[in-house]
Amino acid sequence: MLARLDNRMLYAMRTRWHGPRRESVAKGLALLGEYGWIWLAIGIAMALIDSGQREEWLRAGVLGPLAIGLNFAVKLVVRRARPKLDELPPLGGAPSSLSFPSAHATASFACATAMTRIDSAAAVLFALAALIAAGRPYLGMHYPSDVLGGAILGTLLGLIFPLGLD
Repeated sequence: MLARLDNRMLYAMRTRWHGPRRESVAKGLALLGEYGWIWLAIGIAMALIDSGQREEWLRAGVLGPLAIGLNFAVKLVVRRARPKLDELPPLGGAPSSLSFPSAHATASFACATAMTRIDSAAAVLFALAALIAAGRPYLGMHYPSDVLGGAILGTLLGLIFPLGLD
């Protein structure tokens, strides 16, 4: 039953609200989220802006690429294949054929969570994390449950990752 719901949600995301501009935005967000680099860039930018918490911001930014590595280890254990919908090929490429959990979601939610621990105003970054994550099934790269699993894993990582906060 859950697999059927996952497939239905994926199909809906792949067939509704599509158009050249929306697909370009989703592809751009996917590129931003690739390997967690946007989160490293945000961490570096915030370290330059907030010198009083420089180390914490840098650690939170580094969590993005680190989360990708941990995510891949989980993918190797779970071994779920990426979705394939007849006549709806994915609108992007991926470094592996493994799907669960979504690395984009894991890194994004890990960093948004960690950065919010540093400064509550960083909670606005959850909007970016959600957009990056939602783009994955929209582009046909992941099942919605892959994104949910990545968001949960990322949030947990963001809560436990040592930031050096006093």
